[in-house]
Amino acid sequence: MKIQKIIPFLFLVTVGFFASSCTDEFAEINTNPNDPETISPSLLLPNAIQVVVDRYWGHSTRYQRLNIDAAMCWVQHIARNIYINSEGDTYEVPVTISSGTWDNVYRNSLINFESMLELSAPEGRYPNRNFEGVALTMKAFAFSFLVDIYGPIPYTQSLKGAAEEAINSPSYDSMEAIYAALLNDLKAANDKLSVSGPRIAGDIMFNGDILRWKKFANSLRLKLANRQAAKKPSESRAIMQEILANPTQYPIFTSNSDFAELKHANVIGSRNKMFDVFSTRSDWNISKTFVDKMMELEDPRISAYALPLADGTYAGLPNGLTDEAAATYVASTIGSRFLDPEAPSILMTYSELMFILAEAALDGDITGNAAEYFERGIEASFAQNNVAMPDDYVTKLGTLNKEKLMTQKWIALFGQGVEAWTEYRRTGYPMMPAPNPAAIFSNNGVLPTRLEYPLSEYSLNMENLTQGIQLLGGEDNMRTKLWWAE
Repeated sequence: MKIQKIIPFLFLVTVGFFASSCTDEFAEINTNPNDPETISPSLLLPNAIQVVVDRYWGHSTRYQRLNIDAAMCWVQHIARNIYINSEGDTYEVPVTISSGTWDNVYRNSLINFESMLELSAPEGRYPNRNFEGVALTMKAFAFSFLVDIYGPIPYTQSLKGAAEEAINSPSYDSMEAIYAALLNDLKAANDKLSVSGPRIAGDIMFNGDILRWKKFANSLRLKLANRQAAKKPSESRAIMQEILANPTQYPIFTSNSDFAELKHANVIGSRNKMFDVFSTRSDWNISKTFVDKMMELEDPRISAYALPLADGTYAGLPNGLTDEAAATYVASTIGSRFLDPEAPSILMTYSELMFILAEAALDGDITGNAAEYFERGIEASFAQNNVAMPDDYVTKLGTLNKEKLMTQKWIALFGQGVEAWTEYRRTGYPMMPAPNPAAIFSNNGVLPTRLEYPLSEYSLNMENLTQGIQLLGGEDNMRTKLWWAE
């Protein structure tokens, strides 16, 4: 019995001796260079950017196209001429628009930005403050995209599924709390980003140009501050004044050459997603609301936004018609600018920033001439679309007010349906005309105010979802107004 006990003991000692003497060599020999344990930030960044930009600008998968099938129709930039009841134009959308947006932005974009922050932190495997700044900026953009669609969402406890103390059922945060966190993150991003700092790779947005990242971070911070200004005036005013008072420390967009856009190549997988949709299907026309406004203003940008009919004129299709009623119309289709596979996907423009500053000046939140910012916004929009602006265009608009400002912003945001939808829900502008008598709308006839939460939250996170709906302050439907609504 003693021998039987001693032999295993000696065996373990011997094995332990050899194991400890060759641990380093064993680890080195058995490390597969083609299957790394950790991925560098430069490998995470491209796909993380691509996913959120595609979901924001124009994802090509049918029944998941939030911008094209829902937002652009709801703000009456475009209208559907077929499949109207099932794909957005009548205010009814498939549940996959909500689930596809939620799942992909969280799982395939935000989780990668969070990993980038961990890897590039001072104590991380690849310390790099510029990667931290980029990740914070894009994380803020992605979360602002989601919170402006749904309302309260998981934020503080989200992205913790792989943490040491994993959280797989995250709680919800209020919109007010999320906005405060995003504004702080964008300030931190600006402070971390340094043009004299370490280089970054994998940047498919700005090709490693850190100054452009700083400008995007600060311009986005201005946008979010202005968006919440009606609810948190003193805090928002302080943020906007801080940025504008020190352009050296807080640079912002200064021209059309440095706004935020993702350029594309004519290669499957990289092409502009609007090209993939609009060049292969003819289900959409330009909305009559949009064409009528452009004709009323004698606005030559219509030539960039729409294709003329055979006789050289432009005509629109009313929103919300049945397939049969829509078939009786001959209307313009989307312009050639959106039919280019290499056309950029746009996140935020210099023109949009000028309209933001015009609104802030008009509301008294910043110093400066609102009319001058307003004119710069219009000029930038014309230049962005390669259209000459008539000398008397701004003069003919008359005295500036909130409705005229937001109407021009709506025109300039053509293509950015999600952004235009958010601004309409926030301000109520532009004023939409009465529906066509033949139109049939769902959602009690109310232009959607938000997307409903995905069904996965009901099945996997019900307790926390209930809390989120309480924070929402209304039912989980497409008629409950969001926190920043004025």
